[in-house]
Amino acid sequence: MTVVPMRAEHIEAIAALEQACFSTPWSAASLAEELNNPLAVFRVAVDADGRVLGYMGFHHIGDEGYVTNVAVFPAARRRGVAAALLAETARYGEANRLYRVTLEVRVSNAAAIALYEGAGYVRDGVRPRFYRDPVEDAAIYSRYFQ
Repeated sequence: MTVVPMRAEHIEAIAALEQACFSTPWSAASLAEELNNPLAVFRVAVDADGRVLGYMGFHHIGDEGYVTNVAVFPAARRRGVAAALLAETARYGEANRLYRVTLEVRVSNAAAIALYEGAGYVRDGVRPRFYRDPVEDAAIYSRYFQ
């Protein structure tokens, strides 16, 4: 597995991944727009044949980062894909001297919470009724670098 910057040839697979993982998925058009967004730092985990295993979307704003999504195809889960994507985020944060990176996660998503905590993220708070389909609170997590 290799983690590479998102490119146009990844968009179709990432859009399918979004459909498989989220109740309000990003469209292929929205993902493609990120290719031209100077704040976007999107990374894709690919196998030896270049097939998309997962991806992570991230926006670098000032001295902070915000993770928009982390997703891994079900067949590639529990193989370190998401951990590799989060490690890339940490490398980026350290290299660019960010203060912190934040993200939201459904409070019921125990597997994702364990992943984030294992990657050095700490819970900073809750955003009530943040998610739709179904309505649920979001736990706010941050990884601090300074």
